[in-house]
Amino acid sequence: MSMLLGLQQPLSGLVESKYDAAKSSDSLVFSSTELTELRLSGISFQLRYCPALAKKPQHENAKPSKVPAKKPDPFDNPPEDLLIGEIPNKQPTHVLVLNKYPVIPQHFILATKINKQQTHLLEQDDLVATYACLRAWESEHGAGGEKRLFAFFNSGEHSGASQGSKELRALPKLPFTHFAAPVPVSPIPSHLFKLYTDLYEAAASAVRSYIRSHPGDLELHSGEGGAAPISYNLAFTTAGMIICPRKKEGGLLRRDDGTEVGSVALNGTILAGTLMVKDEGEWALLKNDNGKLNELLRAVGLPQEYTTIDSIKL
Repeated sequence: MSMLLGLQQPLSGLVESKYDAAKSSDSLVFSSTELTELRLSGISFQLRYCPALAKKPQHENAKPSKVPAKKPDPFDNPPEDLLIGEIPNKQPTHVLVLNKYPVIPQHFILATKINKQQTHLLEQDDLVATYACLRAWESEHGAGGEKRLFAFFNSGEHSGASQGSKELRALPKLPFTHFAAPVPVSPIPSHLFKLYTDLYEAAASAVRSYIRSHPGDLELHSGEGGAAPISYNLAFTTAGMIICPRKKEGGLLRRDDGTEVGSVALNGTILAGTLMVKDEGEWALLKNDNGKLNELLRAVGLPQEYTTIDSIKL
């Protein structure tokens, strides 16, 4: 499968130059983080502390209104300073935009040009565009390099999604239900889409099974407007694809004496073995007690027993 990005220069070089210029002109706000590595079931898990994100501006309405205001699309006519480009080169369907508030240098977002709700299932051209970016970056740095891209997608109210529009963001043994499949070299678009839909159907089946055995604990979302009935995270690299069904956006952290420290929201980066917190108390507790991280991860996903060998056939 091939897709011509049609950018003026190699993707990684273009992202780097646009990022440096945007940072120099204060068009984006980079927040540094403290980093520590935790061991979870024998694997390394990155924990980041970024207090600056607690001050990140939120969307504000000028005046309270009984009529809900339409949430603005952050990717509709993005600022030139943050716009990397539109792809493909002919009849573009997606835009590449720098994250305005990154905690990782050169973090960029792939979004649809036409506003499509993040609660809707991905379409074939979304996956093709994502794979094209992943492959282009890898070809510029070499397969297996440290700068290999990781893309993730958050869908649904329990997924940790921060925007209402459809976006795929470019940035282990897990203690919750998840479904994975390898991505073949140069997959054709229809095969790539089938991998995604098979994984999604397995995740949806697991959620329905969980609801039957835990009545009142979780409900399917309304399918109004074509929205998906479940919340989930998708992770995507050139080597594989993984979907994690979600039952909560986050979890409450408590000290051993039962006192509350705070609530931590998790998004698709957990599938890459990384988690970020904004509060010093949360940082200290998680850093010093690996068991709290395990509890938090278990709280947001389905129990592992809902991952069954025969639930997905690829």
